[in-house]
Amino acid sequence: WRWQSTVLGLVFLAFLQSARYLRQKRPSLFWVSAIAPIITVLVGCGFAYFAEAERHGIAIVGHLHKGLNPISIHNLNFDPKYLPVVIKAGIITGTIALAEGIAIGRSFAILKNQQIDGNKEMIAYGLMNLIGSFFSCYLTTGPFSKTAVNSSAGCRTQMSNVVQAICLMLTLLFLAPIFSYTPLVALSAIIASAMIGLLNYEEVIHLYKVDKGDFVICLAAFFGVAFISMDYGLMMSVGLSVVRALLYVARPTSCKLGAIPNSNLHRDVEQYPDTSTIPGIMVVQMGSPIYFANCTYLRERILRFIREEEELTKGNDIEHIILDLSGVTAIDMSGIETLDELRKSLGVNGVKITLVNPRIDIMEKMLRSKFIDKIGKESVFLSVEEAIESCKFSLNTSKRKSNGDGSNISGV
Repeated sequence: WRWQSTVLGLVFLAFLQSARYLRQKRPSLFWVSAIAPIITVLVGCGFAYFAEAERHGIAIVGHLHKGLNPISIHNLNFDPKYLPVVIKAGIITGTIALAEGIAIGRSFAILKNQQIDGNKEMIAYGLMNLIGSFFSCYLTTGPFSKTAVNSSAGCRTQMSNVVQAICLMLTLLFLAPIFSYTPLVALSAIIASAMIGLLNYEEVIHLYKVDKGDFVICLAAFFGVAFISMDYGLMMSVGLSVVRALLYVARPTSCKLGAIPNSNLHRDVEQYPDTSTIPGIMVVQMGSPIYFANCTYLRERILRFIREEEELTKGNDIEHIILDLSGVTAIDMSGIETLDELRKSLGVNGVKITLVNPRIDIMEKMLRSKFIDKIGKESVFLSVEEAIESCKFSLNTSKRKSNGDGSNISGV
């Protein structure tokens, strides 16, 4: 790097930030901030031309050809030897461009308290690039730099793009050689100024206090975009988000329920330590879909709950396990088979499974798989309270039978 470029870039950045500050203090002078970027470019061009900036190590854009791209649809070639490369490049660039455009659009929509339709965005990008391909245009999307500059200048509607397109066309036709002297640091200062306006330190601090995972994803996106590239920044943040989502899916929440005193409510025993439980009966609430990715974890979790409960209440073995399925929105065949394996392993120790409030689609799957026939239709209830009363009756009955058998043996 060269100190001349650094000084010139800082001067341009200070000017742009001053224009932004003036707009915030006096909204009637919004036009100053709007024309600040073009003033920066024009002043930079004049400075680079008269001061021969390139000789002092200040990089410029370089030669620009006048005119518009000629139509190139007649060069369309479907030769099979080119198709694999074209299809591969199209899928990769199209996916990245679409993800980048929609992500940026949603970010700016949140800032403006607006909504965007992802389907319409996809149609717009596709149509735009399809027409552009007829003229050998570069793949385009909603880039961060131009979007940030638009937002910083105060643009509000799509008419701003129409004006920019007309200005760009006139520039390419008549003024392209003039802008060849534009210093790269001037363009960098415009983008940096727009980025500074998007930084929300309070939101980052809020993320750190509320959710450390979101905070890490935020930092990955910021530093990836700022120091590597937009594509890598997006891939890093999206990748971390996917890993986090997979962890949530593979390690779903489940908890033991206890009765809140003087009520019919049952809540998490860890969240509400004053809850009470009934010896021999355990209520477990499932709070996520049960399928191949998490069914083994859920089975081990339930078995661990049983072991922990039996260690705490020595001499009172668990005889009934009640599974509250109110929060289970879906189940696949692997999940049903896991429940059946759990039934078999618990049945060896005399533990019975009872289900509470399964959804209609889950109930239908269990009926078709014959799982309900195995546990018995009498083991399905609408509420936790009904299931507990039934299990308490079963416990009392088994105790009376045990006492009766003991009396007969004593009599003998």
